[in-house]
Amino acid sequence: MSHTNDAPVGSPIKPIVKTFFDEPTNTFSYVVKDPASNSCAIIDSVLDFDYASGTTDIASADQIIDYVKGNNLEVEWILETHVHADHISAAPYLHQQLGGKTGIGAMITVVQDTFGKAFNAGTEFARDGSQFDQLFKEGDTFKIGQLEGYVMHTPGHTPACLSYVMGDAVFVGDTLFMPDYGTARCDFPGGDAKILYKSIQKVLSLPADTRIFLCHDYKAPGRDEYVHETTVADQRQHNIHVHDGITEEEFVKMRTERDATLKMPTLILPSVQVNMRAGEMPPAEENGQVYLKVPVNLFKKSDQ
Repeated sequence: MSHTNDAPVGSPIKPIVKTFFDEPTNTFSYVVKDPASNSCAIIDSVLDFDYASGTTDIASADQIIDYVKGNNLEVEWILETHVHADHISAAPYLHQQLGGKTGIGAMITVVQDTFGKAFNAGTEFARDGSQFDQLFKEGDTFKIGQLEGYVMHTPGHTPACLSYVMGDAVFVGDTLFMPDYGTARCDFPGGDAKILYKSIQKVLSLPADTRIFLCHDYKAPGRDEYVHETTVADQRQHNIHVHDGITEEEFVKMRTERDATLKMPTLILPSVQVNMRAGEMPPAEENGQVYLKVPVNLFKKSDQ
C-alpha cells in the first residue's frame, strides 16, 4: 500500500511509546504500541559492543524483550530508520526472540554497494537489501494492529534514511536532534546537506503538535538531562540550525562548515559493516572466527 499526498497526514491515534536509552552510544530505541491492541513495533535497537575487546552483549536488547514479554505484546515490525554508524543493531536477536518482520529504506542498496566495496565484502554479501523482510519507499504504509503508519524518505544524513509516521508521532532517526542541538551531519558517504534541508522541511510540514521521537541526544551545553521527544512546532520555532526563516543556502553553509570539524563516530567501522547486513555479523573465516575489518586511511578527511 502507499500513502498518497491527498490522504490526511497523521491521524488522531496516539500510539503508546516506551523509550529505552543506551548511554554509551547516546541512542534511543523505541517500542511503539497500538493503543487498540497488543501489537507493537521496535525501532532502532542496540546490540551492546565493546570496541576495545571486540565483544558483544545483549543486555540492552534483553531490556526490550523483557518489556515486550512482560506486557504480552506482539511484535509486528522491527524497524531501522537507517544504517546506523554509531551503534550495532540488535534486530537479528530480537527477531529470533520475538518474531516480527524487519524493515529499512529501499535505498539500503546504495549503502550496501558503497560500503560493500569499502569493506571488500565477498560475493556472499548480497547488495540487494534481501537481508531485510521489507524495503520501504516514500509513501509506503504498514500496520501495527489497527494503527497504520507510513514512511517518509528523509535522506541527507545517509541515502537510506527514513522517518516513520504513526498516528501523532514521527520517528526521525538522525535527521533531527533536540532544537538546542540541531541537525544531523551530512559528511558520510552519500550524505548531502541540500537534500537533508529538503527532508527536514518534509518532517516539519507535519501538524504542529506531531510528536518527534529522536534516535540520539548529546545534551546541548547548559542542559543536564537527556531528552528524546520534541514537537514539530518546537523544532520550527527553536531549532538552532533549521528554524523557520533559515534558508537552504544558510543551512548548507553552516552544515558544511560544521561537518568539517567533526570526528568520525567511535563505532562507525564495526557498526556499518554489521548494519548493512541487517545486524548480522560477517561470515566466519576458515578458522571459524568472525572478524570485523578496519580499512586504514579510507575514511580519512582531506583536511586531517
